[in-house]
Amino acid sequence: MPTEYSARLFAKIQRVFGEYAVDKRIANSVELMRLPRYVVEYLIGEFMAKGGDWEEKLRKFVANYYYEPKYKDLLLHRLTTEGTVKIIDELKVWVHPKTGKHYAILPSLAIRDAQILLEIVEKNPNVLTMGMWGLITLRYDPSAVEEEGATPIIVVDFIPFQAPAIDFNLFKEARREFTLEEWVDVLVNTIGLNHERYSFRQKLVLLTRLIPLVEGNVNLMEFGPRATGKTYIYRHVSHYTRIFSGGNISPAVLFYNLRTKVPGEIATRDAVVFDEISKIRLANPSEMMGKLKDYMESGHYERGDKRGVSTCSLVFMGNIEVELREEGYVPVEEFTYVLPKEMRDSAFVDRVHGIVPGWELPKIKQAKYHLSQGYGIASDYFAEVLHEMRKESLVAKIGQHVEFSDNFTIRDERAVKKIASGLLKLLFPHGEWDKSELSLVMDIALEYRQRVREWLHILAPGEFPKERLSYRIKG
Repeated sequence: MPTEYSARLFAKIQRVFGEYAVDKRIANSVELMRLPRYVVEYLIGEFMAKGGDWEEKLRKFVANYYYEPKYKDLLLHRLTTEGTVKIIDELKVWVHPKTGKHYAILPSLAIRDAQILLEIVEKNPNVLTMGMWGLITLRYDPSAVEEEGATPIIVVDFIPFQAPAIDFNLFKEARREFTLEEWVDVLVNTIGLNHERYSFRQKLVLLTRLIPLVEGNVNLMEFGPRATGKTYIYRHVSHYTRIFSGGNISPAVLFYNLRTKVPGEIATRDAVVFDEISKIRLANPSEMMGKLKDYMESGHYERGDKRGVSTCSLVFMGNIEVELREEGYVPVEEFTYVLPKEMRDSAFVDRVHGIVPGWELPKIKQAKYHLSQGYGIASDYFAEVLHEMRKESLVAKIGQHVEFSDNFTIRDERAVKKIASGLLKLLFPHGEWDKSELSLVMDIALEYRQRVREWLHILAPGEFPKERLSYRIKG
């Protein structure tokens, strides 16, 4: 049972956020965990509004229309024998550069060239960039095939599971209703975790994982043991992310495909996450690392005759061994050897803005203890709010109020300001904070960058002396 404080907090979230408040316990239902959280919570809102036994109706809806990839042939059998089927899936559309024709990618069917009605694309332009989850109606029609070898499957209807236009001001004004401690707990529940199981420090570390989603061109690393939720947040909180879990990554996938003329993930996402970084393999490592370092420094990329600019942030995550000491859990592995060989380079590490101490976070073991036990902000709405906050940076404002020590390099200053800007936007979206609150944020930003500096000293002691960075708040 939630504590008295938690009960009051959940009631306040319901009162302040209204229709954007969601009971996170329902989204943790085993039957619905197969779908991204923002999809589940959108559906919860839709079905709850209809009243009645909406929970059972929602479960049946998902059971009837969501097919895992292993049921691909069963689904194709139904489609070819019955003529039409409806499925819950992510819809992504690409345009053939020579013919101008639009084709749909359907992951559950492992199909990349389904036909699609142009009106669906025009009504839902996000299918051309990040892709959108929704209820897709498919029709099997061999007579509609205009060229040999084309797929006779047509997307004839699409109902998106995504919040329409959002009221960003509601989020900013809602912040005024909560103390800082309460607001941190609101955000922790919003990402699906139980605030009662984390210390205030641990909650702040958790929330720094969201910085790449609210601040453009931030490069973070996180090291920690398995099962602490490193990928959980990026997979379930926002549909503007792309996660690579080990495996091969090519410049075509990441930057730009010269053959198909299709922009890569960095061009279209808010954040690209390299999970299990030790198992990542880069196709053509020398080309890839050159382009990656150039992008991390400038936000620009080139491939062939294509030049582009992006605000996509990068996150590199690795599993390390830890042990319990008096000060808590600490890593017992050298970070360098968690990286692929081609990344064990001071020039690459220096472009990382900060290191998140994932080793401080407890493992997520049981839903009833570690996952949220009450209300938070609806994930589909929250995802759009995070995306909206990227449009403004507080880097210049931080420069007006903070002075850095003389041993700061340009990269140090840029890194600390960008981390602080992201955390300020998360904790104080209404734009108001006092000196102690600014110090709280700056201490974390400085700590994260200091870890990078200490690592650089190990990699290249002659170039990077062992020294402490510091700052002071003006006035």
